[in-house]
Amino acid sequence: MLGLPSVPAFCLRPRDLRRGAVLTLAFIAAVGAAAGTGCWDRADALGAGGGGLTAAATQTPAAASEAPRESGTADREAVARAAAEAAAEGKSGKKAAQEVVSRSGDRWGMVYDQGEYAAFTDDLDGRWTGVGLWTERRQGGRIDVDKVQPGSPAARAGLRAGDRLLSIDGNAVTGLRVCDVVALLRGEAGTPVVLHLTRDGVDRTETLRREQLRAEPVTVRELPGGITVIKVASFTRGSGEQVRAAVRAAPAGAGFLLDLRGNPGGLVTEAVTAASAFLDGGLVATYDVRGTQRALYASPGGDTARPLVALVDGGTMSAAELVTGALQDRGRAVAVGTRTFGKGSVQMPTQLPDGSVAELTVGTYRTPAGRSLDGGGITPDLAAADGAEERARTVLGGLGVGP
Repeated sequence: MLGLPSVPAFCLRPRDLRRGAVLTLAFIAAVGAAAGTGCWDRADALGAGGGGLTAAATQTPAAASEAPRESGTADREAVARAAAEAAAEGKSGKKAAQEVVSRSGDRWGMVYDQGEYAAFTDDLDGRWTGVGLWTERRQGGRIDVDKVQPGSPAARAGLRAGDRLLSIDGNAVTGLRVCDVVALLRGEAGTPVVLHLTRDGVDRTETLRREQLRAEPVTVRELPGGITVIKVASFTRGSGEQVRAAVRAAPAGAGFLLDLRGNPGGLVTEAVTAASAFLDGGLVATYDVRGTQRALYASPGGDTARPLVALVDGGTMSAAELVTGALQDRGRAVAVGTRTFGKGSVQMPTQLPDGSVAELTVGTYRTPAGRSLDGGGITPDLAAADGAEERARTVLGGLGVGP
């Protein structure tokens, strides 16, 4: 059976499972919070499962079946039964389970095999194996390169944002979900992967070798006028404490720009720790798991005095939305940018008879003011697309930051 890693309380998907409720908020299996290969779908929200609050607790099908099931969620017992029957017939239990999930209308439900889940665990540490591509699905199902990680195999091969990806190892990708594209890109370090792309009407084929890649989740820079910019790329392990350290190290009288643009989510524990850097205790979010209400609270002792602006956009998802909503509702931050993605559902993982893991939607989370962000996202206090950082600096100036 698959060993499910233990995590601190409140660790949600990308989701860690084990006995005992844990909670995670992030991307699904073959992806990763760092999303070195980028598994979220701007076009139809079907990508790598965007972060969900995963109230993890490995459950047996019998226990799960006792709880009421809402529309848009998969029946855990039916999923487990399909996996067991397929495995008994020598077929793929994961594939059978995923078919049940897909038919259920659970848009964020996903099934992982053991290898995918192991890779996912590395993702939570900010590590993954791939070629350094972020991809997105556009209108008509085309798959484009969204970003390329500097220094990665993709970057060394000259790939760039805007390239259209046609196939991976001979498998056509047009029309696939982004998470399925990511699954094709993932693999063992050192193994080759053949990409067929097109740029400006010219086709090209590149053979890359997968590598172990890392991303720094938190970066800090200082701007003139006493502004400290804290950029959080994802809420992987350790990121929350890095935010707290950056706040403590900022000069007296500084104002903060908390840049959550393009942040796909991550671990809920890390999101709560990051929010705690700017709050003195109190409510961060509530969530429900099949009708049972629970709450997440900030630790006391955060900085509540220095001005704060949160920068957000359509790529701000899941755990990043949880942080933004908490800071906005509690009057701690002014949100600047564009409407966030709107991923606020809770997934609970279940280990299936064949060792695979199914994560199925069981509820939603809400901000301290009771707002559900699932499907709607967060509307910033000040709308700004181009020049959002400059607008944020102006807001901080109005709050007394600078000469």
